[in-house]
Amino acid sequence: MKLINRPQYTDKIKPFIGKGLIIVLTGQRRVGKSCILQQLIDELNTDKRTNIIYINKEKTEFDFIKSYQELTEYVNKHLMRKKDNYLFIDEVQEIASFEKTLRSLQADDECNIIITGSNAKMLSSELSTALSGRYVEFHIQSLNYEEFLQFHQLDDNDASLMKYLTYGGLPQLYRIGIENQDMALDYLHNIYNTIVLKDVISREQIRNVPFLENLISFVSDNTGKLISASSISKYMKSQQIEVTTTVILNYLTYFCNAFIINKVPRYDIHGKKLFESNEKYYFEDLGLRNALTGTNRVGDIEKLIENAIFLHLKNQGFEIAVGQFRQMEIDFVAWKNGRTIYVQATYLLESEETIDREFGNLQLIKDNYPKYVVSLDPFHTVNDREGITHLHLREFLKRIHS
Repeated sequence: MKLINRPQYTDKIKPFIGKGLIIVLTGQRRVGKSCILQQLIDELNTDKRTNIIYINKEKTEFDFIKSYQELTEYVNKHLMRKKDNYLFIDEVQEIASFEKTLRSLQADDECNIIITGSNAKMLSSELSTALSGRYVEFHIQSLNYEEFLQFHQLDDNDASLMKYLTYGGLPQLYRIGIENQDMALDYLHNIYNTIVLKDVISREQIRNVPFLENLISFVSDNTGKLISASSISKYMKSQQIEVTTTVILNYLTYFCNAFIINKVPRYDIHGKKLFESNEKYYFEDLGLRNALTGTNRVGDIEKLIENAIFLHLKNQGFEIAVGQFRQMEIDFVAWKNGRTIYVQATYLLESEETIDREFGNLQLIKDNYPKYVVSLDPFHTVNDREGITHLHLREFLKRIHS
């Protein structure tokens, strides 16, 4: 299989190799973590002093490594005392109590350790408890818009943007091809089913699978809308489904842990504090979201625009919230390196009323941080206003925000 380099990640990871820290790559299944591992392995293998130990838990040849005892035995058997040892483990969460082996190896300084995992619970509890302060995490996302163009050898135009909004950024799609929509969506649906089965249903021992499926359908239908556990509970009751808010919150957490969706809190811009209820949810991959809901649905384009903006901001390393200023909502408030940016998203600025609303919300905020209105309007049809920049979505998705 041809490997396409993703320097956005490899260039950040390489300086940490050999520094005594466990390197952890997290992210949804099939976003390309294994390929990044392989690129790192290929570079290290150019040095004859290097010994690579590679375990891929998605391959049946490693099925016998089920627990930390078997992992420890396998690693010890393959360590070479007179070489620089590197341990790579793909999908490490499939090994029970893996952190015990990693902690022991790190304590003895026997090898450099680089692992991947497809469940955030691995870091929030298992790994962080055992290895607090001794690892560094890199979150791997599916392809951003510019990577999507490169992978599929597409020109930067509106037609390519619509393909990105439709099929998302799972790297393996370049092998399937996006010329046949049915094949591409079938592939995406199969990937979604794999993630849900392995990282949600099996891992969390879910019994109420029908409700799980209804819940993620509800979230996909309400992408970019403020929702709460109580509002979901009321909706489910209208569908003759009785479920407690506690169960709803737990199931939403399971989806977030599997990197299927992201929870985005609300932020009071004036009071500078986060609210504790009513969040928005955005999908980690646009294609998986569309595989759930279908494509070309009326009203979906605005949801996809918002989701694409969220993914770009996350890809750029921002902490993100939904802004509230007095009674007005700002789609995104994002922070990085002590700076803030504000973003309003809309489909088309087709009337003065829409223009006044989207620009007007941002005009109320009297600081000097960058402010953007992002839409699909043809270029230069709507001018900037009072320091607020209007950008076509394609331009926003290519922009580096420092």
